[in-house]
Amino acid sequence: MNSTMNKNVSDVDLKNDILSELKYEPSVKTSDIGVLVKDGTVTLNGYTSSYWEKSHAIRAAKRVVGVNAIADEIQIKLPGSLDRNDSDIAAAAGQQIKWAPSVPDDAVKVTVRDGWVTLEGEVPWWYQKNAAENAIHYLLGVKGVSNEISIKPQVSAVGIESDIQAALKRSSALDSDEVTVTALGSSVTLRGKVRTYAEKEDAARTAWAAPGVISVDNQISVNWSWLDD
Repeated sequence: MNSTMNKNVSDVDLKNDILSELKYEPSVKTSDIGVLVKDGTVTLNGYTSSYWEKSHAIRAAKRVVGVNAIADEIQIKLPGSLDRNDSDIAAAAGQQIKWAPSVPDDAVKVTVRDGWVTLEGEVPWWYQKNAAENAIHYLLGVKGVSNEISIKPQVSAVGIESDIQAALKRSSALDSDEVTVTALGSSVTLRGKVRTYAEKEDAARTAWAAPGVISVDNQISVNWSWLDD
């Protein structure tokens, strides 16, 4: 990691970096999204035409070094010709999840209210929970997703601390020396420091991949200024 980065980046420079990253992301129409920055806290506003475009905009902002927090105020506005009612969205979401090869049959229940999709049910692995949500990201009419699927592993959690720490060391996206792993039974807590939200999420994904994990408490802080210490 580059230790020569300027730890006193201004809000103006950070805003410009985020706008550049949004422009670089081909799936985002930047003319409809606004960016406000104060003391490293970023507010994204404006609107997108789909939930997946909104997700990509937020993901792009998370990649930028110097972002301490993100407030999502982006609204989803569908063209009138593409408007869909909750019944249509629920039917399409249920079908997409059914087609998802990683999701066990009949494991997930879908409910929709005002375009907001709630997923409930029980699966053995986190990747299956994640796959159910990803299956509906691209559906027209979806304004948001609450993934309330619970995880009930079919294997016991054995040696997960060492397994996760080893996996973090294998990751090229993280400085594993700055992340600590603590496991209490099947529950994992992550602590430490990373440069970006994207790295924080990568650490969580790595932890969730360990067999037997039922919860991950991600307490990693996003603070890249420690690189200059």
